[in-house]
Amino acid sequence: MSGQQLTPAEIMSLSPVIPVIEIDDANKSIDLAHALITGGINVIEITLRTDAALDAISVLAKEVPEVHVGAGTLLNPSDLSRVRDAGAAFALSPGSSEPLLQRANHMNFPLIPGISTGSEIMQGMDLGYTHFKLFPATSVGGISLLKSFSGPFQDARFCPTGGINESNYLDFLALENVLCVGGSWIVPKSLMQSGNFAEITKATATAINSYKNQ
Repeated sequence: MSGQQLTPAEIMSLSPVIPVIEIDDANKSIDLAHALITGGINVIEITLRTDAALDAISVLAKEVPEVHVGAGTLLNPSDLSRVRDAGAAFALSPGSSEPLLQRANHMNFPLIPGISTGSEIMQGMDLGYTHFKLFPATSVGGISLLKSFSGPFQDARFCPTGGINESNYLDFLALENVLCVGGSWIVPKSLMQSGNFAEITKATATAINSYKNQ
């Protein structure tokens, strides 16, 4: 992690799309990061679903400082220490728990907690959070739910993740309370496994250009 620490608001404003990556080989992380940067994205979420995740975060933090590396799928407070020590610049969780949110506050570490209900938003706001990950976005109500949240939670901003793809991401980004979306469609496993980073760059550029030209 390099430079000044960013806030959740700044992180969610880095790119309209945050690629969500499940990486099996940390050695491919540098090529992946450069493919994304070439396509126009400088932020990435690496989920803690594989044994290679922490190594990939560490490699990118050291070798590709121009990309902002976040860790996803944090489930408990101890995960925060692990990803911070690996070099992650921020973290995202699929849900919210008071111990997790309080630990991130205590560590002064940028966390974007996952929510799917108004009660979870209220719990987060009580602890000082205003930027959230809606997960799993399309399963819990998607655009309709986000529109409903805009009334009572006017200060809340969201990164919908889960079920976001090339056919619906622009609809989510059109909402005033959505700063970005998280999605895995830009970096499908098949392209990672085959090392087809040129195609990843192409998909990245297509997503960013479509957003700019809408």
